[in-house]
Amino acid sequence: MMTAPAAPSAGFDTATLSDMLRVAGSPGFDRWKEQIHRTGGCSHPIHLQGWILTRDKATGETLHRYSTDTEPGARLRIACGNRRASRCPACAWTYAGDTYHLIRAGLAGDSARDIPAAVREHPRVFLTLTAPSFGPVHNRPGTRPCRCGARHAEDDTALGTPLDPDSYDYAAAVLFNNHAGQLWQRFTNRLRREIAATAGLSQRELKAVARISYGKVAEFQKRGAVHFHAVVRIDGPDGPDSPPPSWATTERLTDAIRTAATHAYTTVTVPAVGHQPLRRLRWGTQLDIRPVKAFGDGSDITEQAVASYIAKYATKAAETTGSLDRRIGNREALVLLGVPDHTRRLVEACFDLDPLYPDRRLLAWAHMLGFRGHFSTKSRQYSTTLSELRQTRADYRAAQERTARGLDDVEPDTVLVLTSWTYAGHGHSPGEAALAASIARDIQLNRETAREALRDQLALEGAPA
Repeated sequence: MMTAPAAPSAGFDTATLSDMLRVAGSPGFDRWKEQIHRTGGCSHPIHLQGWILTRDKATGETLHRYSTDTEPGARLRIACGNRRASRCPACAWTYAGDTYHLIRAGLAGDSARDIPAAVREHPRVFLTLTAPSFGPVHNRPGTRPCRCGARHAEDDTALGTPLDPDSYDYAAAVLFNNHAGQLWQRFTNRLRREIAATAGLSQRELKAVARISYGKVAEFQKRGAVHFHAVVRIDGPDGPDSPPPSWATTERLTDAIRTAATHAYTTVTVPAVGHQPLRRLRWGTQLDIRPVKAFGDGSDITEQAVASYIAKYATKAAETTGSLDRRIGNREALVLLGVPDHTRRLVEACFDLDPLYPDRRLLAWAHMLGFRGHFSTKSRQYSTTLSELRQTRADYRAAQERTARGLDDVEPDTVLVLTSWTYAGHGHSPGEAALAASIARDIQLNRETAREALRDQLALEGAPA
């Protein structure tokens, strides 16, 4: 028998444990557990109330009826869909999986979405564009000690923080984050011009024979500056299903990227306002460009590795620096919530600069340290889309539902579906949250076990894992 004194050792306070027992002992617990399992163990499910009625168009016969009146609490719980791992690990896992498939489809092809495997033969590189320096910070420069004289451990909280906070250019740091999206746009525009120039073509002529495609993700460095990881690829004029011209090589793409990233055009000018000087923002000098190799050739920069890396950071944001994962209303919240000093100064710089640059909405994006762009983006013809992947999943689940309702043999055009739904809340009670977290852990364990079993099977068959 579970008693209250066991709560501390189990990690739950008495109120949470009591609520867990209430939920587990309720008449609808099995159905509640089934709902949560279908959401993947979502941390903040959306609650809906309503009904669905399926009728035969010709006869008016009711083929199926569902109502939330019979559900626990008269509510249907669906996944929140939040991409942030800090908000909902379960939904973030799904988002990361979709991003992985999106990026990998542009590297290895996807027959289900008409992306040929021949895309592997196109020139493609894995690119990292970083921010410039805003002042010296504590780091781990290989085998040498940091400038401060210490050798920092990998998990040292001092890493990324300024050696001298008073001289660190916090204003430039948040303005760079705020304009990073524009810098990327200027970089891609310049890259097309550079490739055209090296091929002896005009911009119009380049469009007729080649297309530049990319998929990218933003990542916050420990110092709180945004940098971008991207797959950049040269295709033929019709995208991934058309071969690139013979002159398109990985070497030509690499050289064009280096030139475009450092070109004078690839800058953003921030005007002088008040006490802030005129600034010309540009990419940092650290530029990493690596060819993406096909799977199984012994390289670390493989299609799977690149897709996994980008998917990993698609679910993270500025909270990795100690910032909050939601908007910050005032400076007092930074102290009350224990935001680290360096991150706090970046957030406060957003507060200070917002009146000077009202069109940049720095106050609204202070929790993102000024960054206001999308974390993962792609060019139109890089590969599939997140919407298409979600629709495939929705169609699969709809087919499962038709089977469960005995409607497999009914043609969709012969039925009329009537629905009515209303929002009825979101989230969990403390006990529900603890139980949902346990369900999510079980689901994750099952996935890892299945993945290891598949890897072992492929190893036995001599296929790449």
